[in-house]
Amino acid sequence: MHKPLRIAALVAACALAGGALYGAGAATAGQSTANSTHEPYNIGLLVKDIDTYYGTTADASGVYQASPDSPYAKDLARIDADAKRYIDKAARKAHHRGEKPAVVFDIDDTLLLSLDYEKRYNYTYNSATWAAYVNKADRPAVFGSPELVRYAASKGVEVFYNSGLSEAQRSAAVENLKKVGADVNLDADHMFLKDAANPPSYLSGCAAPGAWKCTTVQYKSGTREHIEDLGYDIIANFGDQYSDLDGGYADRTYKLPNPTYFVS
Repeated sequence: MHKPLRIAALVAACALAGGALYGAGAATAGQSTANSTHEPYNIGLLVKDIDTYYGTTADASGVYQASPDSPYAKDLARIDADAKRYIDKAARKAHHRGEKPAVVFDIDDTLLLSLDYEKRYNYTYNSATWAAYVNKADRPAVFGSPELVRYAASKGVEVFYNSGLSEAQRSAAVENLKKVGADVNLDADHMFLKDAANPPSYLSGCAAPGAWKCTTVQYKSGTREHIEDLGYDIIANFGDQYSDLDGGYADRTYKLPNPTYFVS
């Protein structure tokens, strides 16, 4: 998944300044970069704020992990609790009406945490190092997210995945999701990945074989539209980026916290 604007995101998305601003619905697109006529935010201090937010520590193997007692974990717990209440209610209503409810999850930093990569490469992106990291298939779970996947399935809700990971990274994504316990509907009919070489026909407005021009919003909303065209009602859509959520085709959206990068 191409992740541009990582350092810009430290300015744009990380006005944490001692508080967890990334609860459900708390962060907005209005968090913009510093005005060019003023001194920009200090990157070093922002990194410290991010570490405090995640409770970042290196484990015995030197892998950076988030703390289960961190503000990040507490924000996720609040989001998950609200989502479970909503899914239970929406699923019962949909089944009563004879509808087919579905939920859609992004993968990177929605289900699988990439904090170790961000720390190790100082919040920069390189396609080769990112591909190697993904292919290790050893990322930890985003706290509570695999449980949320299984909860939705237990309520008779169809689970789909809508990710910017490439088709070449499918096997690694499946292996990693199985490791963290999100082992629900990991087949090609439910996991939609970016296939620039052979894009699906429902993205023909912005993609052709070998000529991918879709923005993240076009790709993700177009995929959700396709899922609904299959007869499902997407009751909830989960992502760590606003571009995961914008564009419609979901009854409710849940923005998970991610102060480490921004995908437009």
